[in-house]
Amino acid sequence: MADWNDTKQRTNWSSVPRAGDAVARRETYDAGLRSYMLSIYNYMASGVLLTGIVALLTAQSGLAVTFATGPLMWLVALSPLAIVFAMSFGMNKFSKTALQAMYWGFAFLMGLSLSTIFLVYTGASIAATFFATAGAFAGLSLFGYTTKKDLSAFGTFLIMGVVGLIIASIVNMFMQSTGLALAISFLGVLIFAGLTAYDTQKLKRIYDQVRGTEFMGKVVIMGALNLYLDFINMFLFLLRFMGNSRG
Repeated sequence: MADWNDTKQRTNWSSVPRAGDAVARRETYDAGLRSYMLSIYNYMASGVLLTGIVALLTAQSGLAVTFATGPLMWLVALSPLAIVFAMSFGMNKFSKTALQAMYWGFAFLMGLSLSTIFLVYTGASIAATFFATAGAFAGLSLFGYTTKKDLSAFGTFLIMGVVGLIIASIVNMFMQSTGLALAISFLGVLIFAGLTAYDTQKLKRIYDQVRGTEFMGKVVIMGALNLYLDFINMFLFLLRFMGNSRG
């Protein structure tokens, strides 16, 4: 029978997994995930900040009135939508630099478009709604990041809800129903609250697929765009409840 020394010599100890290696790999993974998510949040928050500054300055300059009526209204309203579609469907074709430029352009144009809310609501109520939305967004995104529950099952339902909101909003443009408008606003807050948690969890899971690849930079920008849209839509629907009319 071979003695302990012979066994020791024949054993390749470098191939034996060690607990310390697993811990180190986990710490590296967690650090990478935090950096990835922080980059998304930084892009998203910077985009919202740019939109807010542009909206406020445009309203104070008096230019918001020109974006509330006439041809410029449609140009400013539809341009951000066109950029979103271009980024979503052309993500693989555009470079990271191009996506960055489109994202900042989108945030700027959204600022011009949202400047018109200062014509309808008081500045104090807009600010209160913004901070309420920021608090809700932070809580919902944290839930999406930390929960062990799989939220993917809600994805299809929430997206169908967005389609339903769009259809209902178009219908109400002709009906002008106050009751339907309130129902749309209430559902809008709930749907985009759900999407905030869902999108956060989805972005967290995507990290496994893109880490260490050149594609990750694009995913960061597109992830920021998704969270930006969740935030802005939740803000606008909530503003219909919390906003105090200037009239």
